[in-house]
Amino acid sequence: MTVAPHQACLLYFADEEAPALRLAQAAGMTAQAVERHRFPDGELKLRLPVNAAGRLPRRVVLLRSLHQPNEKLVELLLAARTARSLGAQQLTLVAPYLAYMRQDIAFHPGEAVSQQVVGGFLAGLFDAVITVDPHLHRINRLEQAITVPQAVVLSGAEPLADLIADRRPNALLVGPDGESAQWIAQAAARHGFDHAVCTKVRHGDRHVAIELPSLNAQGRAVVLLDDMASTGRTLALAARLLLQAGAASVDVAVTHALFAGDALQVLHEAGVGEVWSTDCIPHPSNAVAMAGPLATALQSVLRT
Repeated sequence: MTVAPHQACLLYFADEEAPALRLAQAAGMTAQAVERHRFPDGELKLRLPVNAAGRLPRRVVLLRSLHQPNEKLVELLLAARTARSLGAQQLTLVAPYLAYMRQDIAFHPGEAVSQQVVGGFLAGLFDAVITVDPHLHRINRLEQAITVPQAVVLSGAEPLADLIADRRPNALLVGPDGESAQWIAQAAARHGFDHAVCTKVRHGDRHVAIELPSLNAQGRAVVLLDDMASTGRTLALAARLLLQAGAASVDVAVTHALFAGDALQVLHEAGVGEVWSTDCIPHPSNAVAMAGPLATALQSVLRT
């Protein structure tokens, strides 16, 4: 049985009203807010928007981008379990940024493998998950981490490539490390950009070493492209090396603008000009909207 998107409801929290309304409009859905109250002791109380009979539609979509994720995971637990009790039979999570995917093995005895723990947690709550560029290392597919019937992965690489083609025609795309190779190749293929990938050796969260690949950056407009930027140190180091190698300019394009602490300052002090990101995480650098691709994916899930 197929169901039109308008027969499902999109639930969101007040801090994500703007992206929720953009997604709802693009998907042809009604968006409704989840009421959220914090008690003096820090506990949360949620109230879902039910109809006159106190029920929800059979298909419910919950939008929650999981940057700064810890409290949001409790929100998902409360909201999803309550939605089930109120009549929801198909629950879809739209998480443009998906947290806790980076650690997929225990590097030291006793470490929690967060990808497995959080992936299992989300799989126990939702029937489908839609996300953008999850940071996966040793697995190839999101459903290996979140075992739901439908795990949909979109990428910011191609829309960022479109932006780069407009702002920096004939740019040289460079990835800061080997993990960025897939995004670099995807973006480069879309517009025929020259591209290369650096080699990175990490010595802790804030200390990395970079080696430039064999390339001729002399006089080139270079764009560093990656799935996320957190501290900005790796990108800043790559930018310095590229400018030393003769690059005319270095800009940064990322899917997820985490930019913790002084990350933007670090990038600009390294000589980075423009910083562009998708709106998966709200940030002043947002330059690419993902509502359209997310809506297309959501419509496909709802019609299954």
